[in-house]
Amino acid sequence: MMNDYDDQITMEAQSQPSENSQILQTLALGPLSSSLSSLSSSSPTLPSNQDFHFFNNFSDFKLPIDQIAKTSDSLLESIGASAKTWGANKAINFPSNLDSIADDEAYDWLVDINDELLERFDVSIDEFHKIRKKEEETGRFIGSDPDNNGFQLVYGKKKKKINGGLVSDSVDVSVRGKEGGFSGSSGVKVKKEALATGTTGKAKVPFHIPTIRKPQEEYNILVNNSNRPFEHVWLQRSEDGQRFVHPLENLSVMDFVEKDIADIQPIKPPSMESTLFKLVEEVKDLKDLAAKLRGVEEFAVDLEHNQYRSFQGLTCLMQISTRTEDFIVDTLKLRIHVGPYLREVFKDPTKKKV
Repeated sequence: MMNDYDDQITMEAQSQPSENSQILQTLALGPLSSSLSSLSSSSPTLPSNQDFHFFNNFSDFKLPIDQIAKTSDSLLESIGASAKTWGANKAINFPSNLDSIADDEAYDWLVDINDELLERFDVSIDEFHKIRKKEEETGRFIGSDPDNNGFQLVYGKKKKKINGGLVSDSVDVSVRGKEGGFSGSSGVKVKKEALATGTTGKAKVPFHIPTIRKPQEEYNILVNNSNRPFEHVWLQRSEDGQRFVHPLENLSVMDFVEKDIADIQPIKPPSMESTLFKLVEEVKDLKDLAAKLRGVEEFAVDLEHNQYRSFQGLTCLMQISTRTEDFIVDTLKLRIHVGPYLREVFKDPTKKKV
């Protein structure tokens, strides 16, 4: 009986190194982000202290451990020798000829490199906040290369000609009053710089321009910023007042639309050049759009939502496309009119909405 028990203990001890080595290999071969997450959850199962030395006597455990140690040494040596790691400071290479990576010298080196990277990160964050604050106060982009490609929103600058570089033409557009969209105490100059053929680059736009009014102020949009679940303003409450009644709730789920859905040949969309486009900013244009949608059997819809200047966010625009025409609806300017004009079209079960 005792011999059987000893055999069982030996078999369990031999199987345990294989399981632990599999855990280590999974952590070492996976992506960094997933490996860190797995390491946090798997670390309690990894042997340590006396258990580690015991399992290290088995080849199934020792071989992957040695491989991971070599890989770690190589990575640390590469990090220590990289000029990007130390910046302007002289590179401090990872200490060599160590009996163990757990030696005090290796630990001190790791502490030094962490301190260096964290300090440089803090300095970069401070510089970023200073630049961001100055951009918000002045409304102008601040960068090391203001004449780079792309376009830039500036405030309070006069039109000037730029010689050479990537600029082929420049246009100043003042945004003033109701006709130009957002209004403010002073005009906002939008300078557009055309890109030369074959050039690439990101557009440089200040994160925030304080002279542009919030859309809810510009268009008298009543916004509820209370920290409560969103409630649709158009929905009716049930008789007991406990819930909202969905506008389509009166339609039975079994009222299917009778329509032939046999094999249909795909219709190729027309080219961008031949497709008409309309920016819907006025009520009369919204009325025309509703009339056109009543005359088609299908149309595509996409919404753009933004919460930069609103707690719960606002729908900024609506894109609607038929087979022959594209529309973009200014849902900020026409906010109170979109529902009355388009509600019936969207509720029509005979029309396919994509």
